[in-house]
Amino acid sequence: MISRYSRPDAVALWAPETKYKIWFEIEAHAATKMAELGVIPTEAADAIWAKGEHAAWDSDRIDEIERTTKHDVIAFLTHVSETVGEEARFLHQGMTSSDVLDTSFAVQLARSADLLVAGVDRVLAALETRAKEHKFTPCVGRSHGIHAEPVTFGLKLAGYHAEFQRARRRLLTAREEIATCAISGAVGTFANVDPAVEEYVAEKMGLSLEPVSTQVIPRDRHAAFFAALGVVASSVERLAVEIRHLQRTEVLEAEEPFDPGQKGSSAMPHKRNPILTENLTGLARLVRSAVVPAMENVALWHERDISHSSVERGIGPDATVHLDFALHRLAMVVERLVVYPDNMMKNLNLLGGLVHSQRVLLALTQAGVSREDGYAAVQRNAMKVWRGEGNFLDFLKADPDVVVPDAELEALFDLGYHTKHVDTVFRRVFAE
Repeated sequence: MISRYSRPDAVALWAPETKYKIWFEIEAHAATKMAELGVIPTEAADAIWAKGEHAAWDSDRIDEIERTTKHDVIAFLTHVSETVGEEARFLHQGMTSSDVLDTSFAVQLARSADLLVAGVDRVLAALETRAKEHKFTPCVGRSHGIHAEPVTFGLKLAGYHAEFQRARRRLLTAREEIATCAISGAVGTFANVDPAVEEYVAEKMGLSLEPVSTQVIPRDRHAAFFAALGVVASSVERLAVEIRHLQRTEVLEAEEPFDPGQKGSSAMPHKRNPILTENLTGLARLVRSAVVPAMENVALWHERDISHSSVERGIGPDATVHLDFALHRLAMVVERLVVYPDNMMKNLNLLGGLVHSQRVLLALTQAGVSREDGYAAVQRNAMKVWRGEGNFLDFLKADPDVVVPDAELEALFDLGYHTKHVDTVFRRVFAE
């Protein structure tokens, strides 16, 4: 992961000391249950906890041992034995490395998901506040980047709020699916470790049971987890791109906060660039880059291989830490977003009322004109406005094919017509 784009809480979940603490807890909980089952002495299990629970595992020492063993779990167990003493020989009875690695990875991903949900909650809170603030602030809606019909800025933000509600549900589902425990021994048969040990460790670590682990937890779970992160990242990017477009000089309907002392360009002192949302676009790409490798990890050989291992050592911390950072950066941007209602109104009127063309077309059909003839009449006058020849309403009034009285035509240009159902949408989004 890159420290520039990370928050301490997210990074701490992937720190070596956190990992080794989880490894020890898995091993020690397993030992406790094995002692209860009579597999190992109770005194040994007690000693393991007494000597190891508050130990500071030395990652440098573990790395030193691994340079000889070429095996990280064995290196860890060797280091534990240096701290715990002879009782450490009762650790890992009937277990295999994947029991520790996969269960630990599940814990880290589940805890990361908790942070991501908290990040989404902050985004949701910011969107709700700003949406309600601008519930009836009129602005132009665009399709294909071209002026379409009037909307409100609050309605625009409400749409993103609904999307991040879905993001939250996706993360909760992903967390539930990934949070499984496997303590089943070599090739997953429980031949040398009682299933009761797995049940006990799962309960203690806050995990559910993996029905069939085959020695490793099936990687379809991980693929679904990282796919969910990729979708959430895409939602981050969609809002970021919208803000970037709105900040364009020719548009300037909203922009990122620009702090005192901030510089936009090393060459041009006047610049105020959308650097935060551009950064979010890049971070979304990084998070999505984990999805395909996670999918490719599903097809492991037979009961297990370790082709997934090197991939997950990278994408686990990278994707979760970057998405955590992106969510909080996005929330901050929304919280402090500078909105320009006057510019929104100016842009809304930029085409002299062309945004009301559909209402004119519908009025003509109601007046008995065929849709084809009505469309042709409205479009013919609209194209004159596109060419800068005059005012849309004036052209319509002067066109004999537009058989709608002038007063009724003028009423068709009322912005309020387009906001009459905003309350309905807000009730749906915010459950008001």
